[in-house]
Amino acid sequence: MSFGAHFIPAAQRTARSDGEDTRVRLLRAALQLFSERGFAQTSVRAIAEAAGTNVAAIAYHFGDKARLYTATFYEPFGSGSDLIPVFADPALTLQQALAAYFGGFLEPLKHDDLVTQSLRLHVRELLDPTHVWPELIERECRAPHLALVEVLCRHMGVAEVDDDMHRLAFSLAGLVMQMWTQRDPLQAIAPQLAGSGAVDEWVDRLTGYALSMVQCEIARRQAVQQPARRSTSRNSHKESNA
Repeated sequence: MSFGAHFIPAAQRTARSDGEDTRVRLLRAALQLFSERGFAQTSVRAIAEAAGTNVAAIAYHFGDKARLYTATFYEPFGSGSDLIPVFADPALTLQQALAAYFGGFLEPLKHDDLVTQSLRLHVRELLDPTHVWPELIERECRAPHLALVEVLCRHMGVAEVDDDMHRLAFSLAGLVMQMWTQRDPLQAIAPQLAGSGAVDEWVDRLTGYALSMVQCEIARRQAVQQPARRSTSRNSHKESNA
């Protein structure tokens, strides 16, 4: 995946065969039903009926209900971990890295119907965790977070990760979460800033805001270090005069 590439939802791709079309229909039906009813309350029969196929097709394409459920988290938009090689490329400037980060994580917002269902599914999983939860924490949260921390440290000249670098990375990720979770308020308050057509401009703005946050953290760290350096310098001077 090259810099600037975006995830294309599997459910939006043109089917290459009847088999692939069936898989896509199963994914879309499962995503909708799981997001509305939850894992436990959704039967494979209901999914098969909604997809216009039979239960055997679920076994053929996914194995079982649990693996189909897992697939609804990753196949429509990909995994956050898939973005790591894109935004963590050492050849990128910090601005390019942040643009790739925001561009990748906000790309799904261009697909309104799937995003609504995907967000609902993630909220359900947060409130009522299943077998998927530990994997989501690792692939969607921990791995991208640590990669972003590494990018920030590299460009800010920070040799050792500390709590403030984690705080900065979580704050930048919060900009993404705000866009995902506040879509309805955005539509109600400033509809011209909502919708798929506004995503690219949001990526540009968030990249700029993120760069400002980075500069503020650099300035804060420098301000903290200066008194310590002066104190060390004074102590050295006193020792040399003793």
